[in-house]
Amino acid sequence: MITIRNEKHLRNGLVLLRLFIGWHFLYEGIIKLYNPDWTSFGYLASAQGPFRPIFVAITNDSLIGIADWMNVMALVFVGITLVLGIWERWGALVGMFLLALYYLAHPSFPWVTQLNVEGSYWFVNKNLIELMACFVLYQVPTGQFFGLSGILKKNKEITKTELS
Repeated sequence: MITIRNEKHLRNGLVLLRLFIGWHFLYEGIIKLYNPDWTSFGYLASAQGPFRPIFVAITNDSLIGIADWMNVMALVFVGITLVLGIWERWGALVGMFLLALYYLAHPSFPWVTQLNVEGSYWFVNKNLIELMACFVLYQVPTGQFFGLSGILKKNKEITKTELS
């Protein structure tokens, strides 16, 4: 059993983690949504690793538009759920799925030449780290402490007591 010395600090730290990750996803989604020139084509076409054929196949003219739209909508969904603190477990799951796809498209395996990366990675990169942070947020949802989940929960309790 883990003993937590200051639960309030832990809770506040997790709320900040949720807000920062949510902001990151929301910003990325909105920027892509309003940039008519953005496409995931380059990222997918330069995919590496064992799943390269799948990612390259998505660059097909009939699929790339769908992939771009789904990517943007998923980014915005994750961002909104985490920033607002509502349905955050769903947001964390979708975020983990997206980050796993990003990682698998450009895995940081030592035997794979790294293309278009910001540093030198060995198995673990920023996508994998953020995926694990989303995993933590999935395990410990904080919207009840700071978010719409908490507000809605309080409103339900008030309504129940008024009806009683």
